[in-house]
Amino acid sequence: MAAIDFVVESRQEGPWTVVDVQGEVDMFTAPKLRERLVETVDQGRYKIIVNLQGVSFMDSTGLGTLVGGLKRVKEHEGVLSLVCSSRPVLRVLSITGLNNVFPIHESVEQAVAAG
Repeated sequence: MAAIDFVVESRQEGPWTVVDVQGEVDMFTAPKLRERLVETVDQGRYKIIVNLQGVSFMDSTGLGTLVGGLKRVKEHEGVLSLVCSSRPVLRVLSITGLNNVFPIHESVEQAVAAG
């Protein structure tokens, strides 16, 4: 079986922590994303942008991870925004109604500007 190319990295954009995700977010990779979100909140960072531009596929485990992250930041009056223009991922967010739960932007710059 080939290695799964999945990368999660964090960086600061002003008051925001941007979590860049690349690869497929599924039951095998979602725990890595969850760990990064928990770590970020534990560090006292409650303004998070999850950049999904490099994500080609997301299953229900990935969606659950995002919802869990949102609940965590909301406990601290925080914000969790998504950056996504991938049709398959946007479709999953739309079908599940999560496009009405998360602020979704086309670029990190837009998400930062929206505050």
